[in-house]
Amino acid sequence: MTEKTTGASYAAAGVDIEAGDRAVELMKEWVKKTQRPEVLGGLGGFAGLFDASALKRYERPLLASATDGVGTKVDIARQMGVYDTIGHDLVAMVMDDIVVCGAEPLFMTDYICVGKVHPERVATIVKGIAEGCVLAGCALVGGETAEHPGLLGPDDFDVAGAGTGVVEYDRLLGADRIRTGDAVIAMASSGLHSNGYSLVRHVLFDRAGMSLDRHVEELGRTLGEELLEPTKIYSLDCMALTRTAEVHAYSHITGGGLAANLARVIPDHLHATVDRSTWTPGAIFDLVGKAGDVERLELEKTLNMGVGMMAVVPQESVDVALTALADRGVEAWVAGEILDRGDHTEGATLTGDYAV
Repeated sequence: MTEKTTGASYAAAGVDIEAGDRAVELMKEWVKKTQRPEVLGGLGGFAGLFDASALKRYERPLLASATDGVGTKVDIARQMGVYDTIGHDLVAMVMDDIVVCGAEPLFMTDYICVGKVHPERVATIVKGIAEGCVLAGCALVGGETAEHPGLLGPDDFDVAGAGTGVVEYDRLLGADRIRTGDAVIAMASSGLHSNGYSLVRHVLFDRAGMSLDRHVEELGRTLGEELLEPTKIYSLDCMALTRTAEVHAYSHITGGGLAANLARVIPDHLHATVDRSTWTPGAIFDLVGKAGDVERLELEKTLNMGVGMMAVVPQESVDVALTALADRGVEAWVAGEILDRGDHTEGATLTGDYAV
């Protein structure tokens, strides 16, 4: 006679260890695609291993690290049941911060928190992260999937990640290199990227009553397809540009908008001015502004307005830089210049009106 078990169990509390194990097995093939020669061991250990002897070629290597998530954009993915793009957003948010200082992305780890482990869904999320790592040139060396029943609903999830890169000390980019007369080159974004979605969701869903499956003529696709457009990953483009032309600084345009993020790399005695008339923001930015009656300055301090990365280069490097970016398929243009600070109280300002 089999004795009945009536005591509490982890499974009864909502945590499915077997489902977690299956998710790991399903994601292994995707993680393998991101491997670099310096990575040791495989997925499933307690820690990811990266052979630091590869850094011996540097005279004075500086390790650069960053961590981030993708915010409430994950709720769009959940509602649409599309899980293979959100990983691109995660890698972009982490690795494009690292490349700003001139660092080469080396490796990344991820953290996926779910209400209930659906192995295929988790594996699909990791597939997107792995694909993003390939686009950034880094390895995905490990991560964690945590099941939090009671805190998250069965279909709820969130993602975060941390990354590491390396740069030679004397090739570190930033404010110290910027000079009066430098040009500011803008690189086009692929859309909203992964910032400002709390405002976007409030405006488009709560105020305008729009649905994700609504086809929007100005966008040329459904609203959901537009909102899930993956964040462009600039890491390899920026690294290639640094090898080709003289670059003084980069600025990753994320939360806080274009002016505030550009100001982060401008020295106290200088000022960056960016001319709005050099580009036309994509239709999604106009849609958010009109649907919510959002003032331009509020949009600009929340959204990227069509620019995902900026480079500050000396004037003599402009033509080479633009050609190098065009050769890599990156839409880029001269959007501004560096001036003496003068009476300006902020490091960067936007001037003029957007081109129609």
